[in-house]
Amino acid sequence: MNLFASLPEQLTAEQFDELLSRPAVRVERILSYGQVTPEGQWYDQVEHEWVLVLQGAGRIQYADGSEIFLNVGDSVDIPAHCRHRVSWTAPQQLTIWLTVFYR
Repeated sequence: MNLFASLPEQLTAEQFDELLSRPAVRVERILSYGQVTPEGQWYDQVEHEWVLVLQGAGRIQYADGSEIFLNVGDSVDIPAHCRHRVSWTAPQQLTIWLTVFYR
């Protein structure tokens, strides 16, 4: 599979594509086009989450109010149960996230 194949020109909601799933690991391609996690909604997963931005840019906000900006090539490892949300993605460009969930 080519991670840059079949990319939409517009999105009305984030798109989640599962690329691989095994008992201890799951890999997804997430596509955002200005979408954010709804205000007041937090991700609180049982798995750890490693995120890499392949194209575009985004900002992840943590429940403590801190934020991290991710540009092309930037990655972050989010521990399990660390409450977080996507607070911004590039509005004029498709953002491609490669996400690995692991236990």
